[in-house]
Amino acid sequence: MTREEHLKWCKERAVEHLDRGDVDGAWGSFLSDMRKHPETENHTALSLGMMLMAGGHNKTPEEMRRFIEGFN
Repeated sequence: MTREEHLKWCKERAVEHLDRGDVDGAWGSFLSDMRKHPETENHTALSLGMMLMAGGHNKTPEEMRRFIEGFN
Protein backbone atom coordinates (compact mmCIF):
# COMPACT_ATOMS: atom_id res chain seq x y z
CA MET A 1 0.00 0.00 0.00
CA THR A 2 1.36 3.42 -0.91
CA ARG A 3 1.64 6.23 1.61
CA GLU A 4 -1.29 8.04 0.00
CA GLU A 5 -3.48 4.94 0.04
CA HIS A 6 -2.61 4.28 3.66
CA LEU A 7 -3.34 7.86 4.72
CA LYS A 8 -6.70 7.72 2.94
CA TRP A 9 -7.52 4.46 4.74
CA CYS A 10 -6.56 5.98 8.12
CA LYS A 11 -8.79 8.99 7.51
CA GLU A 12 -11.73 6.87 6.37
CA ARG A 13 -11.57 4.68 9.46
CA ALA A 14 -11.35 7.70 11.77
CA VAL A 15 -14.29 9.40 10.03
CA GLU A 16 -16.42 6.30 10.66
CA HIS A 17 -16.01 7.00 14.38
CA LEU A 18 -16.76 10.69 13.88
CA ASP A 19 -19.97 9.84 12.03
CA ARG A 20 -21.07 8.13 15.27
CA GLY A 21 -19.99 11.12 17.38
CA ASP A 22 -17.02 9.23 18.86
CA VAL A 23 -14.21 11.80 18.90
CA ASP A 24 -11.90 9.81 21.20
CA GLY A 25 -12.39 6.68 19.10
CA ALA A 26 -11.63 8.62 15.93
CA TRP A 27 -8.41 9.97 17.36
CA GLY A 28 -7.40 6.57 18.73
CA SER A 29 -8.10 4.92 15.37
CA PHE A 30 -6.19 7.58 13.43
CA LEU A 31 -3.22 7.45 15.78
CA SER A 32 -3.04 3.67 15.77
CA ASP A 33 -3.50 3.29 12.03
CA MET A 34 -0.98 5.99 11.13
CA ARG A 35 1.66 4.12 13.13
CA LYS A 36 1.14 1.01 10.97
CA HIS A 37 2.92 2.36 7.87
CA PRO A 38 6.61 3.32 7.75
CA GLU A 39 5.91 6.52 5.84
CA THR A 40 3.23 7.80 8.24
CA GLU A 41 4.33 6.39 11.59
CA ASN A 42 6.10 9.65 12.54
CA HIS A 43 3.71 12.06 10.81
CA THR A 44 3.62 15.56 12.28
CA ALA A 45 -0.15 15.21 12.75
CA LEU A 46 0.34 12.68 15.52
CA SER A 47 2.29 14.87 17.93
CA LEU A 48 0.35 17.99 16.94
CA GLY A 49 -2.95 16.20 17.52
CA MET A 50 -1.88 15.07 20.98
CA MET A 51 -0.84 18.61 21.91
CA LEU A 52 -4.08 20.09 20.62
CA MET A 53 -6.23 17.58 22.48
CA ALA A 54 -4.28 18.15 25.69
CA GLY A 55 -4.94 21.87 25.24
CA GLY A 56 -8.69 21.35 24.92
CA HIS A 57 -8.96 21.46 21.13
CA ASN A 58 -10.50 18.98 18.67
CA LYS A 59 -13.21 18.05 21.16
CA THR A 60 -16.16 18.00 18.75
CA PRO A 61 -16.65 15.70 15.77
CA GLU A 62 -16.51 18.72 13.45
CA GLU A 63 -13.20 19.99 14.87
CA MET A 64 -11.63 16.54 14.76
CA ARG A 65 -12.88 15.94 11.21
CA ARG A 66 -11.26 19.19 10.00
CA PHE A 67 -8.04 18.24 11.74
CA ILE A 68 -7.85 14.68 10.41
CA GLU A 69 -8.96 15.49 6.88
CA GLY A 70 -6.55 18.42 6.69
CA PHE A 71 -3.35 16.39 6.66
CA ASN A 72 -1.51 15.05 3.62
